[in-house]
Amino acid sequence: MMTPFKRLHLVCTLYRSSQIGESSSYLLGNCKSYSSALSNGSEGNFRSFHPYPHLLKSHDGFPFAGVKSLTLRSTMAAELSIFMNDKRMVATQVKPQTHSRQVAQQLTIASPGFIYEPYEPREKIPFWKRWFTRSGWRRTKNDILLELKNAYAIAKLRKKGYSKNQFYNEATNMYKEINTLIANGDKRSLRKAVTEKMFSALKNEIKQRETTWGKVYWEMVEPVVKIRTLRARLIGVDRKDLDKVFIQLTLEILVKQKFEAYDSKGSVVAGDKSKEVLVRDIWVFEKSLFHPGARWLLCGRISPKASQLSP
Repeated sequence: MMTPFKRLHLVCTLYRSSQIGESSSYLLGNCKSYSSALSNGSEGNFRSFHPYPHLLKSHDGFPFAGVKSLTLRSTMAAELSIFMNDKRMVATQVKPQTHSRQVAQQLTIASPGFIYEPYEPREKIPFWKRWFTRSGWRRTKNDILLELKNAYAIAKLRKKGYSKNQFYNEATNMYKEINTLIANGDKRSLRKAVTEKMFSALKNEIKQRETTWGKVYWEMVEPVVKIRTLRARLIGVDRKDLDKVFIQLTLEILVKQKFEAYDSKGSVVAGDKSKEVLVRDIWVFEKSLFHPGARWLLCGRISPKASQLSP
């Protein structure tokens, strides 16, 4: 037979269990409502939360990257640590805080994973159409906005010690190094020079090439014929801290190259390394402006339309 004290203790225990059960089911319900948006590879579900799957616009003219690389496990861990912190005794609240710091470190973004506003050549319009028609006025307005975005991004970059000539030299060296690594099939070294998404694309490119050609010879004829900046864009990752941004610079690189491909027996099947070929490439370089010691990485390549690009 239970004493009155034991009955009271049992009632209190059952009441607390019912509270925690209700709160837990509420928490898991919230997690399910947006789990598809945070899981990797679910762009279709993420569109239901925002019309642009990869970015969220800010009021300062640059986007905020969608955190696609974060997993549901990390999100639930963060919320569960907050939930359990509210239920535990004051003497045990240090552990959830430590866990929260560990989770925050795991959620650091290494790259947005996409090219923001990829460069496209703009069609030239006559002077009269630009200044004496409504469509021309809209086009002029858009052109001015694009240039203002470029100027703002470059100004932000200059505060970090940016020098155009120094960057062009670095970009030229990266162009030569990356193409050489691709030709040699050196995936281990290539990973250090490009973003994770770009590495995945290049790895597949090398794998497909190796099924056709046994070996490739590639050489860049220095100096480059021409290099210029086509576009500069900022991508924010934290609405509360506008200094946490990535910058992407799109460069047009005009250079002479030598190329030759061989089959498994060593016979030439494509190209001629004795001839120089003029090649125009458009590469997008990316850098974090808030990670200490961050360096430039190749984050994308854009297929150039030679007929529409100025020489």
